[in-house]
Amino acid sequence: MNAAVNTFKSGALAFCFLLAPGITWADTAEQPPQQKSKLANVVILATGGTIAGAGASTANSATYQAAKVGVDKLIAGVPELATLANVRGEQVLQIASESITNENLLQLGKRVAELADSPDVDGIVITHGTDTLEETAYFLNLVEKTEKPIVVVGSMRPGTAMSADGMLNLYNAVAVASNPESKGKGVLVTMNDEIQSGRDVSKMINIKTEAFKSPWGALGMVVEGKSYWFRLPAKRHTQNSEFDIRQISSLPQVDIAYAYGNVNDTAYKALAQSGAKAIIHAGTGNGSVSSKVVPALQALRKDGVQIIRSSHVNAGGFVLRNAEQPDDKYDWVVAHDLNPQKARILAMVGLTKTNDSKELQRMFWEY
Repeated sequence: MNAAVNTFKSGALAFCFLLAPGITWADTAEQPPQQKSKLANVVILATGGTIAGAGASTANSATYQAAKVGVDKLIAGVPELATLANVRGEQVLQIASESITNENLLQLGKRVAELADSPDVDGIVITHGTDTLEETAYFLNLVEKTEKPIVVVGSMRPGTAMSADGMLNLYNAVAVASNPESKGKGVLVTMNDEIQSGRDVSKMINIKTEAFKSPWGALGMVVEGKSYWFRLPAKRHTQNSEFDIRQISSLPQVDIAYAYGNVNDTAYKALAQSGAKAIIHAGTGNGSVSSKVVPALQALRKDGVQIIRSSHVNAGGFVLRNAEQPDDKYDWVVAHDLNPQKARILAMVGLTKTNDSKELQRMFWEY
């Protein structure tokens, strides 16, 4: 039995869809009015990234230009979305995610909050570059006061590549965002058929499609548009958070200093001099601090800079308070299981509320 093959071309994207015999585009993309009224309303906010990227040829899966394709073309490239939800798109940003600024985070966060407040919106999907996807997801997890599903999605390959993953990732994201079972579970990330917590997930490798993993495991999976759940987030998030994007007008400067063998205190001092209100120490092992660096961090803390010990262990660094360093004595904070880049996000948001180290430590335990 031969299936009909249809090719959709839009700008730089060229997707090939395999349709069963007798099924047309109208069958997959169009729903009767009465059917449409029963579907959830999902808004896709596009910010750029690889999922909107294009390469010179189909063989270019790692060499390409990000943020080339607009949201309307992304949606048109996956006509099956119409079977899941009533979908519309907005182009909030069009950049590679390594260039996202604090101002961009606030812009996106405030737009998400506006949509979440709308009775005509049931779920929100955000397409995003993978380099800082985990940071944006965690930021939204902290500041969005809603139980409505918010799903962040990207791709590891541009849409022009052979075996591009963006099409299915976007389909899965809309499936999760339109599902009432996704409510109240915090900000989610759908990549490689898995449903991950925006708090826990990190990009572990920069080539493979299974790049995004959590040290504590996925929340669930998406198979042919259906969600299967296995666990729930344990930390505070979204509607139970003390933070609210509506009350945040700016984010303080928080920077990361990377530890390694033979490290010195130059970076820490320079970051503080540039205006950092907190410095995330991306330490080895259990957030260890070199003896050559300890005096400088003590002095910076006395000058009012928050010192937060994290770990750059890739698959789940877990920093214990008063282990390796006397945090109580030095008035330092530990990042718990948050990696350095996520510790930076929580520190920025936390500092909009308080500059008390004990309060910041409470936040790192709870979020």
